Amino acid sequence: MEERQALEFINTHHRAVLATYRRDGTAQMSPVVAAADQEGRLLVSTREGASKTANLRRDPRVALVAFTDGFFGPWVAAWGQADVISLPPALPLLEDYYRRVAGEHPDWDAYRKAMRQERRVLLRITVQRWGPERSG
Repeated sequence: MEERQALEFINTHHRAVLATYRRDGTAQMSPVVAAADQEGRLLVSTREGASKTANLRRDPRVALVAFTDGFFGPWVAAWGQADVISLPPALPLLEDYYRRVAGEHPDWDAYRKAMRQERRVLLRITVQRWGPERSG
């Protein structure tokens, strides 16, 4: 799959499953909402205390599969490395992520307060490989 096609898909189909790696090497998977930024990196919001955050701080390798709301049908896979960006530098990035997924927030002050209370972080994934390479 070409990068341009994959990014278009992810920016219109935000449901995904993110895989990180536990200390014992097994996969830890989580349903997430994903978007892509203007540099072609994938974006995911999560919490500072989430297992995926701890896993990525230890081992930045990540895999993500995005799919349609109907689940069956087209999908995109990505493999790469994630950076974990914590507050306060994450706040403007989390605002950008929200806009990419849902548009303008009705109350940005309330959004910022919630991000701080939930101790949100932004996962920024640099993709090294896209798939599927073929379907069927």
